Amino acid sequence: MQSNQESSSMEVDVATSEQKVLPPKPKFEPLKPHEMSSGQVQFRKVSVPPHRYTPLKKAWMDIYTPVYEQMKIDLRMNLKARKVELKTRHDTPDISNLQKCADFVHAFMLGFDVIDAIALLRLDELYVESFEIKDVKTLRGDHLSRAIGRLSGKGGKTKFAIENASKTRIVIADTKIHILGSFANIKIARDSLCYLIMGSPAGKVYSKLRAVSARLAERF
Repeated sequence: MQSNQESSSMEVDVATSEQKVLPPKPKFEPLKPHEMSSGQVQFRKVSVPPHRYTPLKKAWMDIYTPVYEQMKIDLRMNLKARKVELKTRHDTPDISNLQKCADFVHAFMLGFDVIDAIALLRLDELYVESFEIKDVKTLRGDHLSRAIGRLSGKGGKTKFAIENASKTRIVIADTKIHILGSFANIKIARDSLCYLIMGSPAGKVYSKLRAVSARLAERF
């Protein structure tokens, strides 16, 4: 009886020792960016509107240099299709660079300066938001013209004041408005522009902006 108990305890010990011996963990090399999409080349195409064709020609090297040399993304202008085409390379350090570059080129097409749009490549939390005046209030004829005038101000004074207070960049292209900045700052600029469209005088909007920007300065 005693010998049976000893043999069973030995079996348990052997079984537990066998369980402890595990094969070594596999060590996988990190995937390279171009291997993440099964080795396929990723593409993006950005349309060039007719009125941005000449500015694109003038600023081509300013756009091409950071995209090709720093972000390691191939870039070319398709003259037939009138589109800027971007694609990844084997030495692209991050697959998200392609979308960043596409956003950068798109921001330039919307009317932002290269110096401002290039911030999209440098910072992750920047966005471009677009809306139309008719989304806020339905205006026609002279009323619409006056609203656009209120947004810009004399010599662009109102627009610059909103940009400086909210740390954003604003493009007013006819009835379309594009804002480049961080999420919170875009909201501040958009609210100010909406007040102006609704008919608020510029002085009232300035005072609200001052209060909001002071609150932001306290928070950070």
